[in-house]
Amino acid sequence: MKACEGQLGRVFVIRLEDGDTLPECIEHFAAEKGVSTGHVILVGGIGGGEIVVGPRRSEERPPEPMLLPVNGAHEIMGVGVLALGEDGKPRLHMHAALGRSGQTMSGDIRSGITVWFVGEVILYEILGADVARICNDESGFALLEPGARARQQSQD
Repeated sequence: MKACEGQLGRVFVIRLEDGDTLPECIEHFAAEKGVSTGHVILVGGIGGGEIVVGPRRSEERPPEPMLLPVNGAHEIMGVGVLALGEDGKPRLHMHAALGRSGQTMSGDIRSGITVWFVGEVILYEILGADVARICNDESGFALLEPGARARQQSQD
């Protein structure tokens, strides 16, 4: 386990509108407001795109993602962690449950998911937490790394 400590900063209440894209609109908002680390909660509707529903083969490294299309309006409830990527920009890792007509699917929200009608977001800023998303060669994922910024600065 790796960990660090931070404190609650600002709290933003955001209304996403029809056609806004996830995770890009939240990442853009965070960049505009100078939020480098945060916790995100989302409720609302999703209209289209694809979600990652797991690796095709669990033992494969890096894993090949399985994608499921989101066809038509779905209810969504999601939670995520925002942290700076290696490029210095906020990057959101969000998982969500989506439902439609009594059927539910859950997975990782990837680029290009569109909001249907409305999405309501609460973004909690976390101050003083030394974390970054660093690409892990074995997994292919940009993993949350506590202490990463301090290590980067000491190497400079």
